[in-house]
Amino acid sequence: MELSVLWGLSVALLICPLYMGVGVLCEVTCNEERMGMEGGSYTLTKKLEYGSIMIYHCPEGYYPHPALTRSCLKSGTWKPPPKRRPPQQCKMIECPNPLVLESGSVLPVQSQYFVNNKTTYECYSGYSLRGSASRVCQVNGKWSGGTPICSRDSGSEDRCADPGIPAGARRSGSSFGIDDILSYRCDDSLHLLGSKTRVCQESGQWTGTEPQCYYKHTYDTALEVTEAFGSAIRESLQMAAPVDDTDQEGKKITIDKGGKLNMYIAMDISDSIAETDFNSSRNAVKKLITKVSSFSVSPNYEIIFFASDVLEVVNIIDFSGDKRKPLEKVLTDLDNFKYDARDNVGTNLNLAFKTILERMAIQKLRNKMLFMEIHHVLIFFTDGAYNMGGSPENTMDKIRDSVYMNNKTKREKYLDVYVFGVGSDIFDEDIMPLVTKRNGERHYFKLKNVIDLEKTFDDIIDESQVVGVCGLHKNYDDNTPSTIRQRYPWMARIDNMHEVGKASKCMGSLVTRRFILTAAHCFKFDDKADNIRIAMGENQVIKGASRIILHPDYNINGKKNDGINEFYDYDVALIQLKNDVDVSIHIRPICIPCTKETSGALRLVGEAITCKQQEQLLFTNPLEEVSFISYDKKEQMDQRSDAKLKLQDQLRDNCIEMAVNEVEGITPLNLKDIVTDNFLCTGGRQPTRDNVACKGDSGGAVFKDYDKHRTIQVGVISWGTKNLCPGGNSDIKQESSETSRDFHINLFKVVPFLKKYLGNDTEDYQPLEFLEN
Repeated sequence: MELSVLWGLSVALLICPLYMGVGVLCEVTCNEERMGMEGGSYTLTKKLEYGSIMIYHCPEGYYPHPALTRSCLKSGTWKPPPKRRPPQQCKMIECPNPLVLESGSVLPVQSQYFVNNKTTYECYSGYSLRGSASRVCQVNGKWSGGTPICSRDSGSEDRCADPGIPAGARRSGSSFGIDDILSYRCDDSLHLLGSKTRVCQESGQWTGTEPQCYYKHTYDTALEVTEAFGSAIRESLQMAAPVDDTDQEGKKITIDKGGKLNMYIAMDISDSIAETDFNSSRNAVKKLITKVSSFSVSPNYEIIFFASDVLEVVNIIDFSGDKRKPLEKVLTDLDNFKYDARDNVGTNLNLAFKTILERMAIQKLRNKMLFMEIHHVLIFFTDGAYNMGGSPENTMDKIRDSVYMNNKTKREKYLDVYVFGVGSDIFDEDIMPLVTKRNGERHYFKLKNVIDLEKTFDDIIDESQVVGVCGLHKNYDDNTPSTIRQRYPWMARIDNMHEVGKASKCMGSLVTRRFILTAAHCFKFDDKADNIRIAMGENQVIKGASRIILHPDYNINGKKNDGINEFYDYDVALIQLKNDVDVSIHIRPICIPCTKETSGALRLVGEAITCKQQEQLLFTNPLEEVSFISYDKKEQMDQRSDAKLKLQDQLRDNCIEMAVNEVEGITPLNLKDIVTDNFLCTGGRQPTRDNVACKGDSGGAVFKDYDKHRTIQVGVISWGTKNLCPGGNSDIKQESSETSRDFHINLFKVVPFLKKYLGNDTEDYQPLEFLEN
């Protein structure tokens, strides 16, 4: 028996020993011999089994050549087959040819341009340079800066400006008057993303988006995706919603609270997608829908996974009527989905689009008038490859027809289709016809690393524009001061210069753009508001305040006749600032109890929501985990500390009993007169070892994170039974001793005080909306 095999390939088929007198076919595998790569390495998605993808890896600044990946076929051969010439190797990343500048010169003139090569651009006499005067070839295969253009200084009657020629492209057409058409193509081995043709409009703007020429190894950076996708998705939110969340300096992000936004999310799980990329995509999707919901938006979701078949994780029909599926259930369904590459051989991309088309048809049939008000956003994660079901282009045309209803001009913005290219080998040409093509917008993004997408989705909505949303924050940090500030943007450090020349340091929390909440004992009764210094955000210092407001029932000397030197009941105060702070990702108010803003954060919907309902939701467990912020002197930055509120009667009694004999003057007889019901108790080592607050942490927020993106303050750090941090803040998170206890003012107990000032609608600041009961 004679078999012919290619270099580096395994024997395709083997006849196994006789079984019941009949020869049977063995399960074949691909051969790994001589499959290495010069200067790099590779990984296999399913070892050497059928359907496995060999993914090549190179150091930064290099890419695999001639193949980015190879697939193991049923025959036991690799596709594409390896060859002796050229050998598989890591080649330096190349940028497209920049020698396309018209009416100018490019230096230096080279046949190829590689990473870190720099070019400069000069225009001929009579022409002026627009765009970048110099550019650098970057590791993603793109030139830095913008396309250089040499335009005429004067005498031009063109209605549209010269759009230039992108690197690596060829342009047909040189007239820029109304209705003039330009067409573009890319050099060999490059493919075009963006608009192949552009038309000059009466407005003086070109239709479409600037074309770009990409190599197979070219990709978009996380910053590019953040800026382009963030801008586009904000536009989608604005289209969907009749309700203004903010109106700041003429800018509006109107966010729908009524479910008029449908989001269809489809994730490729075929054998061409590695499990790591699938998991990263799933995490990114969870981040996206959670982040959107953090803005009090209630979209309807359809979430599907597709390979040779479609697996529906979340059905959008489940959101109709009273059957709305809660976000927590959506996230759970996503978590519970198990990736199994063995089941994912083959890709039917068209079936994924057909599933979405069918869901739209059902909605349209049930209520056409409501369907006309809904904005549809499709987000696909795929490499664009398919080997069954045919092209999805025709199905995508039907989706457009369903939404446009024969009125594309009026209804075009009711549909957005985004594709994120994931995988090691992406078929851009197959993806481009599917995405939305709208002037000045990008809807296709090609990623090198899907892991970056989670952070990217966290940045897509400019939180500084959504002033009315409390407690919103990033839920990651790189253990750097900047990211910690983004995670705790409400945090304030207060320096108070007393008249006697001594300074005290406390913590506080921004609760509105005009007020900071802190502890009353941080101030003496003759302190002046103008002597206060408040540090917030990134190195922002607010010098002086308008006034200091102590709780009227706070009296530190109120129990001196009973032998208690310091009495901290009602230990809360407000600092009114002279002006509103500018909200950003570094400075943002925290949520506080019994406000409508907090109901939104907790997703408590309806006019009859009560303060008690918020309290029951936030204080659900006998031991409720909370956090506060301390300062790490060694690292010179803030750190998060954790503790547990002892809320159940017996747990709380055991907790506060440790104040007896630990604090002078407190006895079993007067314990509950000193540690009143206004206090929350933390500390000790049972059932877990809590962190304790240090001197200087007073006035800081005791808070809970709700769904990882919204923070609600439930207490104010007041006092403790033991000083376990000699010299002030600790070098590390200080752990409680067996008998050490911290006491915090329960904000649910001081709502009337907070409402009097923070809910006052007669002043020149925006008040909070407090619940009626």
